[in-house]
Amino acid sequence: MKIIAFGASSSKESINQQFAKYAAQQFKDAEIEILDLSLINLPIFSVDLEKQIGHPDEVKNIVSKFKNADLIIISVAEHNGTYTTAFKNLFDWASRVELKMFDNKNMLLLSTSPGPRGGLGALEAAKVRFPIHGAKILAHFSLPKFHENFDTKAGITNRELKNSFSAAIEVMQSNS
Repeated sequence: MKIIAFGASSSKESINQQFAKYAAQQFKDAEIEILDLSLINLPIFSVDLEKQIGHPDEVKNIVSKFKNADLIIISVAEHNGTYTTAFKNLFDWASRVELKMFDNKNMLLLSTSPGPRGGLGALEAAKVRFPIHGAKILAHFSLPKFHENFDTKAGITNRELKNSFSAAIEVMQSNS
């Protein structure tokens, strides 16, 4: 199984990047590629710019990675109740390359934040929006209070949250 995973943030210390990587590692014997949005430098999308430059090769490459994956794992970061600017910009460019950019692939949708809501605003927005773009969201999970509930070596430390996360992983594994 080929997995593409990433945190939808451009922060070099993104907790959503850490969480997406952790989730991907739950799939044994999978070929895993972790995308890093902090390494992607895209101009701000506009129709005028698209007419001038076409579609950046980096975006076409990412859309191709989605098409070649068996499973996409995205942990959406939240800024002011919705996606980060970096992710929204990538999303805008990618939707111009291929409207159904997720190519009807199975998706595990995640979110986390330092706060008690765990990025639920961005997660809820993604649950509505991503299927329009071809995502088959089979499971989703939000991890609140990341720094209290996650350890880089042990993973999710809260038993109840760990059980809920494990149930989401089981759904994905049984459908892959």
